[in-house]
Amino acid sequence: MTAKTALIVGLGNPGSQYEATRHNAGFMVADVLADRIGAKFSSHKKSNSDIVTARLGDRSVIVAKPRTFMNLSGQPVAALARFYSVEPADIVVVHDELDIDFGAIRLKLGGGEGGHNGLRSITQHLGTKDYLRVRVGVGRPPGRMDPASYVLKPFSSAERKDLGVICEEAADAAELVLRVGLEAAQNQVHPR
Repeated sequence: MTAKTALIVGLGNPGSQYEATRHNAGFMVADVLADRIGAKFSSHKKSNSDIVTARLGDRSVIVAKPRTFMNLSGQPVAALARFYSVEPADIVVVHDELDIDFGAIRLKLGGGEGGHNGLRSITQHLGTKDYLRVRVGVGRPPGRMDPASYVLKPFSSAERKDLGVICEEAADAAELVLRVGLEAAQNQVHPR
């Protein structure tokens, strides 16, 4: 018996004006995964997403980037889950996280959305919060800057120097959680 199909979704906003922004950390990680596979994203019209299919061990994995804006991510994710018969427990959502220091990677299952509209939309469309998350720390906005404005700003030049490594680490974490499960992955990824 082969393992169940898994879905890794990188969250972001479409369009060149958002490419280098903090809110597109999930897209950046999905791009790393596609590069590792050696594949280019192709259009999946039924879900309004760009996808790459691959194998991770004995498991079929779909890496996806919804083509909707962040706050509408739930529709494409739910459509992909239905199309490929993926249970919420086999969905890994990679997203930016304000409540974690820049560069830190954290894994979790379920929980609140913390004001993240992409997660809120996914929870609403899946009907559950119980999906896996790879949280890519982008840190808190400076001073009194509005968090919504902060995540739509590009990474600073100092942050960009480390961004490639951070995206590689987040991609490693997404693969690891599918290979060994949440608890074992957390034990490797989270600092002691």
